[in-house]
Order: sequence, then structure tokens, then C-alpha cells
Amino acid sequence: SLRGGVAVTRALRAQGHQVTDLDPIDDDWRLPEGTDVVCIMLHGTYGEDGQVQAHLDQLDVPYTGTGSEASRVAFDKALTKECLHKAGLVTPAWSVVDSPNAVRPAELEPPLVLKPVRQGSSVGLQFMESADQWGEALIEVLKYDEQVLVEPRVIGREVTVAILDDQPLPVVEMRPKQGAYDYHNKYTAGATDYFCPADFDAATTKAIQSLGLAAHRALGVRDYGRVDIMVGIDGTPTVLEVNTLPGMTETSLLPKAAAAAGIDFASLCGHIVRLAMIRAASLAH
Repeated sequence: SLRGGVAVTRALRAQGHQVTDLDPIDDDWRLPEGTDVVCIMLHGTYGEDGQVQAHLDQLDVPYTGTGSEASRVAFDKALTKECLHKAGLVTPAWSVVDSPNAVRPAELEPPLVLKPVRQGSSVGLQFMESADQWGEALIEVLKYDEQVLVEPRVIGREVTVAILDDQPLPVVEMRPKQGAYDYHNKYTAGATDYFCPADFDAATTKAIQSLGLAAHRALGVRDYGRVDIMVGIDGTPTVLEVNTLPGMTETSLLPKAAAAAGIDFASLCGHIVRLAMIRAASLAH
């Protein structure tokens, strides 16, 4: 969050905006007088779960990105799954458990993925290759949330499609040099190779982008977002989750996709702020 904030602040100042950095480390934060728009760069709890958005709604201050209710739903992996399923979009089967003594859902066979229902950045993610790993994996994930989402592990290629102003950007493929695309491989320099545009045929690329856009819309995400997708061995894309506040350092996945579409980092930041200001102006009238 802090690295993204620094990068975006620098970019917005280069575009002529007056920018004040604010790190809401406690509940007593105050906006500077005359704030036109808040550019939210907070990841995880409080930033992505709709809390800061609800606070800004009460203050009647415009902000970038998704509204409070859609943020709350998208941050909750179980609610996200329900929305995707209701919209008829392809996503792995799932079950939610909430006890260290829970038995493995009978309908879900290993290999499985266990995730905290409400966390970001792959925090707490566990891969379970065999049935005897269930108890240990479950206890580990419960350190991060009271509920655990369990789903089959999709074998294939991991990609993400960023959406900007209701348009899908070029697909990014993530290939970790070792293991899965977990917290370590996301945030360790050199641990993962990235390919953008990803090397798929035109039909598969279009299917990935269409699914990403449909998931983005199904959850009510606005302005910008990112949808994580697995492309199975048979070439079928399936939605893993939806990010309402994707990373915004200059090397993050959304900026990579924007660059492949000919949008430099400063222009991307400026466009995101402009979308919020246009929305505020239309509401004012």
C-alpha cells in the first residue's frame, strides 16, 4: 500500500495535481481542507473491504474505484463466488468451513486450495495435495480469518485481466519460477516471470477478457479492477477472484497491462482520478 501510494503520488504530481499523502494508521485521520477527490491505495482490510469507502461516503467526498458495498462483497471470497455463480460465470466449486475440527467437504477431492475468506495478496493461502494434509492446512488458514474457502486446485496457466473504464486490457500471465503464485512469489523480486500480452491464440484471449469483464460487472466493480483467472489444460478460463484495488506500483500487474495497451503509468493514475471526478460532477448535477 505504501509503495503504491508513493508511486501514484509522484505520478499525479507530475501531471500537475496538488497531492497530500495520508496514511490512516488510526481512526482519527482527517482530510485536508478543500480535498477534491481521495485516491485510495490501501490493500487488504479497511482499504479493500468497503470500510474506508463507507467513511468517505459519510463525509460526502469523492474517491477513486469501487463503492463501499461492492468492495465489501468483492473482498469476501464466498460472497464473490455466490455472485459469480448467480451470473452464470465459470468458477471452481467451493465450500466454506469455520472450525479447526471441520471435516473435509466430501464433494471436494485433493488437490485443493484453502484461502481465508477475507484477506488480500494471497495472505494465508494453502495448497493441499493429499487428504492427510487437511488438518494442518486448515489450522494455518484459520490464523488469518474465521472462515476458510475450500476449492479444487485448477491446473493450468494463471493469468489476470485488468479492466479500466469498463474495457479489458491485455492479458498478463504469471509464471512463478518455483511453486505457486503465492505471497512470496508475488512480492519477491525475480521470483516470478510475467508475460504481457500473454501468449494465447486470439479466441482464448478474447474468452479470458470477456470472462474478466463479465466478472467485473457482476460484482459492480467500477473505474478499474483486476480479475484473476486460471486457464485450464483444456483452454477453458475460470474465475478465481476479483480485485477492486489492484496493486499500483509501476511494476504491478495493472500498470503492466496498461503499458501493453499504450497507457503509461502517469496517464493511468490521472485517468483513474479523472473517472472519480467525472462521477462526482455528474452526481452534483
